[in-house]
Amino acid sequence: MKILIYGDVYGRIGRKALAKEYKKMQESYHPDITIVNIENITSGRGPVTEHAQFVEDLWVDLMTLGDHSFDNMPNIWAYFEKENGKIIRPANFYELPWENLPWNGAQIIEKNGYKILVVQLLWEVFMSHKVYNPFLKIDEILESYSPESYDILIVEFHRETTAELYGMAHHLSWRAALVYGTHTHIQTNDAHILQSWTALLTDIGMNWPFESVIGAEFESVKKRFMTWLQRWKIEQKLNWKYIINALLVDVNEKTWKAEEIENISFTWKLK
Repeated sequence: MKILIYGDVYGRIGRKALAKEYKKMQESYHPDITIVNIENITSGRGPVTEHAQFVEDLWVDLMTLGDHSFDNMPNIWAYFEKENGKIIRPANFYELPWENLPWNGAQIIEKNGYKILVVQLLWEVFMSHKVYNPFLKIDEILESYSPESYDILIVEFHRETTAELYGMAHHLSWRAALVYGTHTHIQTNDAHILQSWTALLTDIGMNWPFESVIGAEFESVKKRFMTWLQRWKIEQKLNWKYIINALLVDVNEKTWKAEEIENISFTWKLK
């Protein structure tokens, strides 16, 4: 079973790049499952309904989020009220005692007669969020599912540094087919498979305007770098050159072990 995962889609150029390359990549790699991270899809913030629906209409199987999950809360409400939505958010956000957070942190995808459990987790190092320990949370989640309820486990870990990604991969050895990271935006060169047949990649990278500063025009963030003040507005870079970052994993359908892992990265122009 081939699983194709796209890193963070950032803003207008990221959306256009995804739309341009998606069909060609599906035809080139023939994935059975496709997952797309969209936490920065709306001007570098969480998605609005229009943009979530745009990605779903490409026939993706699942969308994931991150620390910006609820940045556009009023404008995403229509999407999480629809039936059979295809978004998950970090499972270890603290829940309110009087109200459940929208979306789930885990979802089973049924495809070709198989069941793939996808879980997203968030770490709090160098982030503004305080979350429940992801190592404890993933164990609690897996204890809530019977072994017969899914065939393959995939875990996305939205984190800033590298050690916890490797720690999570080893924590899930023999249990997960794939543990991969998002959030640091630059694709890492460490895609490999552990002796336990768990595949890992520290960060898939981002689908965004190339030659930018995390999707932004340098001049719009220059004063922030020099003063540490956040009062200047960040402007998206719109120069039509983009970079695509993705990950392809092949999982054996009899043993449910990862057999191959390949990181994908290339640049091109929209016109």
